[in-house]
Amino acid sequence: MEYAFEGAVIEWRGPAPFYYVPMPVEDAEDLKEDARGLEYWGQVAVTATIGETTFTTALFPKDGTYLLPLKVVVRKAEGIDLDDVVAVRMRLGHDA
Repeated sequence: MEYAFEGAVIEWRGPAPFYYVPMPVEDAEDLKEDARGLEYWGQVAVTATIGETTFTTALFPKDGTYLLPLKVVVRKAEGIDLDDVVAVRMRLGHDA
């Protein structure tokens, strides 16, 4: 299953890496159904692409949606900063 969405980069003073893109709530509801049985501690492993950069990470639930962590290497490669709106393509699981 593949997802595509746009979101504004937020900062949250929780566990590193601090910068995230929240999924739209409607997409998060669909993902929760699609990821049933693939979750661990509420997190969902994904492979995401922003611009030309593809990376693996794990979404985690927060306030009725999921947050996509943005690694420093991804932010630097794509010139992403706080409040930027980014287009995300994402699929469940990690590619080998």
